Amino acid sequence: MNKRLEIVYKILAVAVLLYLFLVSISLMGVAFKGFGKGFAENLIRTTSNPFIGLFIGILATSLVQSSSTTTSVVVGIVGAGGLTVGNAIPIIMGANIGTTVTNTLVSLGHVSRRDEFRRAISAATVHDFFNLICVSILFPIELATGYLEKSATFMSRIFSGAGGVKFVSPVKLATKPTVELIHKITILICGSKLAAYIIMAALSLVILFFALYFIVKLMKSLVVNRAEIVLDNVISRSSFLGFFAGLIFTIIVQSSSITTSLLIPLVAAGILTVEAIFPITIGANIGTTFTAILASFATGNISAIIIAFAHFLFNLTGTVCIYPIKIFRIVPISLAKAFGDLAATKRRYAVIYVLGVFFLIPTLLIIISKLF
Repeated sequence: MNKRLEIVYKILAVAVLLYLFLVSISLMGVAFKGFGKGFAENLIRTTSNPFIGLFIGILATSLVQSSSTTTSVVVGIVGAGGLTVGNAIPIIMGANIGTTVTNTLVSLGHVSRRDEFRRAISAATVHDFFNLICVSILFPIELATGYLEKSATFMSRIFSGAGGVKFVSPVKLATKPTVELIHKITILICGSKLAAYIIMAALSLVILFFALYFIVKLMKSLVVNRAEIVLDNVISRSSFLGFFAGLIFTIIVQSSSITTSLLIPLVAAGILTVEAIFPITIGANIGTTFTAILASFATGNISAIIIAFAHFLFNLTGTVCIYPIKIFRIVPISLAKAFGDLAATKRRYAVIYVLGVFFLIPTLLIIISKLF
């Protein structure tokens, strides 16, 4: 009975944290609107170069180790009018690359055992290489055609209803009373509206990080112990089922990093191969877009919904273009295996790779882009 009661408490805690997550997104929107038009223009100007936006997405997500956090923040800013959809899309692409740093760091835990490390780093970097390939294909296409923005805009119109029906978010209705209460209390305490909006923005970020951290932690304690056995059985039988297992599991835990990191020890131990975990990695890549879509509903803003759909379409398009075609599918797998062999021979290359790809190169490119 005590075990069942503990599970019930954890489920209730997840529900409360999910509500706090939605409140944080709405609160962020109110704060950014409060800063005024000048702040929005400065922010847009900062990321008006799509290359800078891409590198900001990589670096920011690598630092917080959560694409859900980065995309949720972007959705909140877009919803508040602080970023245009076109400027936000490269940041979302960068976030997709940055999020893979977590499972790559997990693989470093096997560094003392050469064979295990070779398999582990291959399992981790197959996600890295897949996302790098997706960005290298879709980033120039988006710059040339605006494919993601146009498609996401079309989807949002269908979603918000035909015939001029206005989209009304039930999530926004649920969070509105709490957000208004925080707004009133903050202004009352601060006196100054500017100071109140700064505090609200900071508070929204604190709540966002707090909620996502504990949602992931609680969901992990509820389902992860059983997940290894389930995923192992599913992956061994069918890549199609593996894809959907990764998709659903990632939606539940709201973190592709947990899903992919869970597979690293299985590959390191030789239970699974890189080829076997690839479908679940792809499924996790699409499943992680659920958080941004959920965040966009909290804003009730059509631009925020567009950017959330753009994130979904980016991952879906990459999957459709690469996974079904064998000659394309083996590219990220072959690159990951080759890097695994290299890293196992000279393990310092793994550390150089993590620091270079996720931190140093994006930082340097942002600085260079700013200068020139």
